Amino acid sequence: MQWVRHGWDEAADGMAMVTSVVRAHQLLMERIDGALRPLGLTFARYEVLRLLSFVREGAMPMTRLGSLLQVHPTSVTSAVDRLVKQGYAERLRHPDDGRVVLASLTDEGRAVVEGATVALNSEVFEKPGLSPERVKQLTGLLAELRAGAGDHVAPDLTR
Repeated sequence: MQWVRHGWDEAADGMAMVTSVVRAHQLLMERIDGALRPLGLTFARYEVLRLLSFVREGAMPMTRLGSLLQVHPTSVTSAVDRLVKQGYAERLRHPDDGRVVLASLTDEGRAVVEGATVALNSEVFEKPGLSPERVKQLTGLLAELRAGAGDHVAPDLTR
C-alpha cells in the first residue's frame, strides 16, 4: 500500500477504510439511481416523499424535514422545489401559525413514493450485497462511526 511505503503507517488503515466507504457509497448510489431514475426521482427527493408519507397528515414543517433528514435547510428547499414542480408535493402555510411553511404530499406524490419504495426494496434494500448478518454488523459499525462524529443514531438502526 502506498501509504505505508510513504511512511504514513498510522494513517494507512484509516485511509483504506475511508476510500472503501466512499467507493461503497458510489456503488450503492448507482443502484439507487438506477431504481429511481425511471420515476424521475433522486434519493434526496425520495427521502422527502417517504418521510412525508410516514406522517399521518402527509405534511410537516420544512425545518422539521431538514432536521429529521440531517441536511441543510437549502437542501430541503431545493428538494421540495423540485417535488412541487413535479406535482408530488406542495407548500402550505401552517393553519395555526402562518409563518411556518409546510411541505405536503400530494396524491401523485404518495403514488410515486410507493412505487419507488417497491423498486428500491426489490432492487437494492432486499439484496444489498452482503448476508443479513453482515448487513447488521456493518450497520452497527457505521452507527458507531456516526455517533462518534456527533450524529444522533437510533440504538437499533435495522428495525
